[in-house]
Amino acid sequence: MGIWLNRSSIDGFILLGIFSHSQADLALFSVVMVVSTVALCGNVLLIFLIYIDPRTPMYFFLHHLSLMDLMLVCAIVPKMAVNFSLGKFISFVCCGIQIVFSISLVGSEGLLLGLMAYKCYVAISHPLHYPILMSQRVCLQVAGSSWTFGIIDGMMQMAGAMSLPYCGSGNVDHFFCEVPALLKLACADTSIFDTLFFACYVFMLLPPFSIIVASYVRLRGSVLPMHSAQAHKKALATCSSHLTAVSLFYAAAMFIYLRPRRYQAPSRDNVVYFYTVLTPMLNPLIYSLRNREVMGALKKGLDRCRIGSRH
Repeated sequence: MGIWLNRSSIDGFILLGIFSHSQADLALFSVVMVVSTVALCGNVLLIFLIYIDPRTPMYFFLHHLSLMDLMLVCAIVPKMAVNFSLGKFISFVCCGIQIVFSISLVGSEGLLLGLMAYKCYVAISHPLHYPILMSQRVCLQVAGSSWTFGIIDGMMQMAGAMSLPYCGSGNVDHFFCEVPALLKLACADTSIFDTLFFACYVFMLLPPFSIIVASYVRLRGSVLPMHSAQAHKKALATCSSHLTAVSLFYAAAMFIYLRPRRYQAPSRDNVVYFYTVLTPMLNPLIYSLRNREVMGALKKGLDRCRIGSRH
């Protein structure tokens, strides 16, 4: 850390954010806090339900997805709230930590969603081989690889961003430490880093997205020949939740990270970055309201609480 400070003429950054203290921004900030609270409660509840009633590989993946969403909200929202109420300064150390957590969790979630698409394909197209293809060992490998590649990506980007010298006002046009916004303040040529970071975004987003597209194309080919309306309905029920979550996540992530830098405008794009709060709130709702097993686990948990309170 001393090397970073010696190479920079500033000892931290000022996160300008998107909130002022006007009435409109105060109302928007309140909405963000409510959404964040719902995201925290929803993901904690989903993790609890899966813990008391683990049954299928999808439950295993949902557990990790909820944990990623929970950690992502905790990595971004508390500092945003502190900046709004007490001050906008963030030190180099805190900025580096926030970069690692935010990039690692977003990358891990993208990979996990991609591999969950393969699970949907296997469940519908190869139901008899499902216990073998989605065994406990395979599930552990899928989850472990998602976490591992996400963390490696986060560490690489943090090391690259924090090794650059920074100077000037240190004003970051963002509400959390995000690498492209920091590069604009560097006192050195960042073209190599721009290319490196863009390659990281491509690697973490396009391969899992390709898996998703390929899985659903194959899935469509398996479902169309079925003449049973019940089979079509079952296929839709199995994959609709995942497809909704994927659409929300990848639409925002690709819009933010895969555009050429000259088309990026942080002052406008900051609103899009609220997918880091909105998606974690919606995922528990999507997977619970559209999943009978999750709703059944919720009812079972409530019944246990009622019985326990009576005794």
